[in-house]
Amino acid sequence: MCQGRIVKGIGGFYYVDTNLGLIECRPRGIFRKDNLTPLVGDRVKISLVQGNTLQGVIQEILPRKNQLLRPNVANVEQCVVVSAVARPKPDLLLLDRLLVLAVVNGLDSIICFNKMDLDLSGEYKNVIDTYRQAGYNVICTSTKTGQGIDRLIDALKDKVSVFAGMSGVGKSSIMNRLQPKLNLKTGEISHKLRRGRHTTRHAQLLELEFGGMVVDTPGFSSLNLGSVKELRDIEESDFCYFYPEFEDYLEKCRFKGCIHLKEPGCRVKQAVEGDKIASFRYENYICLLEELRQSRRRKYD
Repeated sequence: MCQGRIVKGIGGFYYVDTNLGLIECRPRGIFRKDNLTPLVGDRVKISLVQGNTLQGVIQEILPRKNQLLRPNVANVEQCVVVSAVARPKPDLLLLDRLLVLAVVNGLDSIICFNKMDLDLSGEYKNVIDTYRQAGYNVICTSTKTGQGIDRLIDALKDKVSVFAGMSGVGKSSIMNRLQPKLNLKTGEISHKLRRGRHTTRHAQLLELEFGGMVVDTPGFSSLNLGSVKELRDIEESDFCYFYPEFEDYLEKCRFKGCIHLKEPGCRVKQAVEGDKIASFRYENYICLLEELRQSRRRKYD
């Protein structure tokens, strides 16, 4: 019996990195009975198949620190949310969804605005400044010019990180720039749909030469927060705490338990009207809160 970490899973096989090397494993059948699926990032105990150091069986999944649902990985320390400034156009609502999910899972967040070489006019400067002023760690990168790559290396060093974002934003290209030996497959943007093509087919944990590991995951373009149990269980009045720039105003609203929609004397809404809180962030807050409300209605219908 030895221990290791799952670094890749394909077609029911899991590849476990151990002190004996990389071992191809199948999970015990009892996991299926217990409705438990091994995940990339899991620390596991395995037994070798008749002494074969190339094949084994996953006998036990050790307790997880956390688990992301999409991308479906475990034991991650931080989430690098990647958004391109062009080709494809930024989806700021998806960006905010991912930031909320990071908090729910106890992860630190890094926002990476990529393809900065395409924003010659500085069209997204105000958007980038908004996230920085809200307290997020924002790194602007370009795989063409090398902008921000050194900062990103410093942020990833000795951490287990997950890259997430819609297809085509350049996640695989960034990782290839960080470490060319990875040689991850990249894809062009569909000219017809103006969206990225999926180039990563499965989650995989990759070791970085400068220290740390990253998860390369399939891109995606939609995600509903209503599917996250931990969010369905929170009070509506607590959802505002996922928006750090609201914090200075929350205790100043006229009514306790204000959810910052239509209540009179709401200081958050006043801050939006006074341009102290970005209107797009407030609009995203309303959209995401409504997603949770709709999910709860369907649950009890």
